[in-house]
Amino acid sequence: MTSGQTPAVELRELTKRFGGVAANAGVNLRVKAGTIHGVIGENGAGKSTAMKLLYGMLRPDAGDILLGGTRCNWASPADAIARGIGMVHQHFMLAGPYSALDNILLGAEPVRRGVIDRPAARRKLEALAGQYGLSVDWDRPIEELPVGVQQRVEILKLLYRDARILILDEPTAVLTPQETASLFENLRKLRAEGKTILLVTHKLKDVMSFTDRVTVFRAGKVTGEVATAQTDPQELANLMVGRKVVLGLHVPPARPRPEPALEVAKLSLKGGAGSRHRLAEVSFAVRRREIVGIAGVEGNGQSELVQAILHPRESRCRTAGVVRVLGREVTSWAPRKIRELGVAVIPEDRLLEGLLPERPVRENFLLGLQRSRAFSVAGFIDSQRLSEAASVAVKEYDVRPPDLDLPAGKLSGGNQQKLIVAREFQRQPSLLIAAQPTRGVDVGAIEFIHQRIVAARDGGAGVLLVSSELDEVLTLSDRILVMYEGRVVAEFERGRVTERELGLKMGGA
Repeated sequence: MTSGQTPAVELRELTKRFGGVAANAGVNLRVKAGTIHGVIGENGAGKSTAMKLLYGMLRPDAGDILLGGTRCNWASPADAIARGIGMVHQHFMLAGPYSALDNILLGAEPVRRGVIDRPAARRKLEALAGQYGLSVDWDRPIEELPVGVQQRVEILKLLYRDARILILDEPTAVLTPQETASLFENLRKLRAEGKTILLVTHKLKDVMSFTDRVTVFRAGKVTGEVATAQTDPQELANLMVGRKVVLGLHVPPARPRPEPALEVAKLSLKGGAGSRHRLAEVSFAVRRREIVGIAGVEGNGQSELVQAILHPRESRCRTAGVVRVLGREVTSWAPRKIRELGVAVIPEDRLLEGLLPERPVRENFLLGLQRSRAFSVAGFIDSQRLSEAASVAVKEYDVRPPDLDLPAGKLSGGNQQKLIVAREFQRQPSLLIAAQPTRGVDVGAIEFIHQRIVAARDGGAGVLLVSSELDEVLTLSDRILVMYEGRVVAEFERGRVTERELGLKMGGA
């Protein structure tokens, strides 16, 4: 930014505390108008807090927010929206049963003579969609739209409200490579129109490919700001973590054993009365000492597959299929009995399936292990043994802060994930099911979790890896299966498929 040029967005000495923890400590950030500005950092580094302060979701304890050089004081996001700020959250804020048009209008309905003027709204939206190449079926329910189109709806919500500053939180987390390219083509059009875009992401590839400048957060402070053209992924990763990070983990080829850790045979789940199958005759095996990756755009049966393996008795509308774990048919077993065979699980939704947010870290480390001999004596929990093991794991897996009495819900998302990984590897599993294992996790933690997954494989476990991160699937998997609309539509050996080819298969090509 040239000297004397007024930034579109400026944060000055912005501070926000939660109890005794400073989530932001004197943050300074300047964003030039008409640019795409990357915001990166470790989990818990403060980048999301800073964006929530900018958007009015939180109020600062100290410091200033300036737009175009004018100080602003938000009472709520409505104030920020009125000043031209919009935010697309990582988890879309959309109402599934309602149409795309209704979702965009919600809270900003044009009224003419006391009646919502839907034709006028449709005309404005069609003009915006045509201008920026964001085609949408306005009358189709949101829940029926592909995730890439749902994201277009979120962006159109902001443009419809005349947002000039767009905050995008992990916008490519669930997109295919082709959808990612389309998204950033549209963002470049918005930039050319003078819009200012803040891109919050952990994907260094996206930062390097699509931003003009990038600001790095660490431990609640800004540790660097650079022009993207003058840096590289290694420098950014080092700034984020505060040490040298190994990018592009080298995974040696597997030496699988013949015996399967997991077998799924013609597994089918029907979606309800008259609806299509959520799973349609899915069959595959995972051998010991092998990582099998499941690639696919979210919503194509991956979640249902994991649930059908781990909760076979509870899976609704089962029509057919057999599940075997470590040679035992478990189709009618309870989940606890399946886990006792030596199955570890990194769940897709850490808060819903992996943690008790209101309970302390110590108790969350115990979840699922309370009957194990490591912590149970004559039916009672050995508190000292539990605290010692939890302390060692929290230190080894770098869970921050290392406070065993802190409620798990107070940890950042990435540290919650590290706590779950620490607990599940305590099992020394023979079968590891890892669903979105590095979602929302920073580059340093990704390096660590990937190393642990490979170590589990090399130690004799079979690994089923379900991930929407293509780099992760391509890096770790010995074999890759692609799911589309509830079916396995392709299978590839390691090194036999490109990211582009995989993306096309994920999109139904």
